[in-house]
Amino acid sequence: MNIFYPIKPEYSTSVAYFSMEFAIHQPLKVYSGGLGFLSGSHMRSAGSMGQNLIGIGMLWKFGYYDQARNEDLTMRVDYTTKYYSFFEETGITVTVKVFGKDVFVKAYLLKPTVFGTAPMYFLTTDIPENDYLSRTITHHLYDPNEETRIAQSIVLGIGGGKVLDALNHNIDVYHINEGHALPIAFHIYDHYENWQEVKRRFVFTTHTPEKAGNEEHDFGMLERASFFGNVPIDEIHKLNASINGRFDYTLAALKMAKKANGVSQLHGEVARKMWKDYDGICEIDHITNSQNVAYWADKALLQAYHEQNDNWIRSRKKELKKQLFEVIADQTGDILDPDILTIVWSRRFAGYKRPDLIMRDYQRFIDLIDRVNQPIQVIWAGKPYPLDQEAIGIFNKIMQTTLVSSRAVILVGYELGLSAMLKKGADVWMNNPRYTREASGTSGMTAAMNATLNFSNMDGWVMEFGKNLENSFIMEHSTAEDVNEQDNQDAHFLYKKLEEEVIPTYYTDQKKWGQMIRKSMDDIFPFFNSDRMADEYYKKLYNA
Repeated sequence: MNIFYPIKPEYSTSVAYFSMEFAIHQPLKVYSGGLGFLSGSHMRSAGSMGQNLIGIGMLWKFGYYDQARNEDLTMRVDYTTKYYSFFEETGITVTVKVFGKDVFVKAYLLKPTVFGTAPMYFLTTDIPENDYLSRTITHHLYDPNEETRIAQSIVLGIGGGKVLDALNHNIDVYHINEGHALPIAFHIYDHYENWQEVKRRFVFTTHTPEKAGNEEHDFGMLERASFFGNVPIDEIHKLNASINGRFDYTLAALKMAKKANGVSQLHGEVARKMWKDYDGICEIDHITNSQNVAYWADKALLQAYHEQNDNWIRSRKKELKKQLFEVIADQTGDILDPDILTIVWSRRFAGYKRPDLIMRDYQRFIDLIDRVNQPIQVIWAGKPYPLDQEAIGIFNKIMQTTLVSSRAVILVGYELGLSAMLKKGADVWMNNPRYTREASGTSGMTAAMNATLNFSNMDGWVMEFGKNLENSFIMEHSTAEDVNEQDNQDAHFLYKKLEEEVIPTYYTDQKKWGQMIRKSMDDIFPFFNSDRMADEYYKKLYNA
């Protein structure tokens, strides 16, 4: 299947990996957040390890969106057409049926040599053969219109399957990263007309830790959309994958797959518990998310780590802080101090991730950043979903707060480039989601790769990594059922840990701080490198 590099024997099983988003490199803006960061690192490791794997994604005309500021500094969503000269023509155009209409899908090739990945094919409907409505299917990642979202899944799943057929690739395993590309399973059925044959070839990664977050749509609408391809409707009914008349993508995937996985040890447990009452679902294992060290780790820091040169790590961190602070000064007009403890909260903005938890006791927060002795600096960055008014409101509330102090800033333009700068320039990476709401999270992994200490509760991946005062600062989490009380208690835990351990260690015990950084890097590199993850997918999922 792969003509681009030699395939290692242990990775000879041919795999097609479908994802709605991939965060490969800063110039290619076809991702929104963590799902894309994960799939991007997977593609890099698959390529460097000689795996027989192809990525299938979407070529979004406007990307996700461009995050900017209004005149009053509140957040603005911009959409700008993206042009790329690094894709290659494949000469392949296929058709898919969408709401009774033939839609043309064109495939472009991203060669492994461009960004150091496995070979990848990106699909677009924005071509002259289609009418305007059909062209808009690949305009916006996670389009808010329900019919368009369904159409996007059809293009990725069935369109991607037809492109692979046209390429004459003999695929052994079709892997969908989250449920968006579910229609590929129906395309496989179309070839064999047997659910057992689908099960032999289909695997699934779930990322959602609660039922409400799993994509579902009215069964009748999906039928009208040709979501199920050519599969007879009575065969779809046999799956018994509808809940209250709505077809559940995750439930359907769990019934059609030979095996599935959650994305951390804790998430695997949560997923098994969530779906245990449903008949006919496959085994749900776990493969903990990881990130690509070669891409994310600062080369000088990595060398200093391997040479066990803690003084070099310390001096390089100060250089990286200064580089980050130049970008911050340009964007906000605030000049931060590289000698002050710098805490970063940076990832997708969402209510359950609680970016504003540190401000819950507002006066206590202001005292922490403005005090003369042992102050802190706090940096926020991240993109909300463009129609998530709650998250945008939190972003703008934080922005208003940053205007009262030069030691608190919030940045726009959170993409791969800025993300890397923040992870390299931070002293502490803060993570405080509501407990069990974060399936994995990976931003803290890449922060740790850059000599930044994690300050987190034990949610997601941190449960497999965090050792308080050894490699990170671990805060308690509330067990209260009431959300407001939970936030109050968790804010108390955050302040307590910050005031009693994080701040004193940084300012009064740099030897201890350095030991924690070394332990953090010791623990992060072997297991949380995506090379381990890509290998585990072959062992646990593809060859299962």
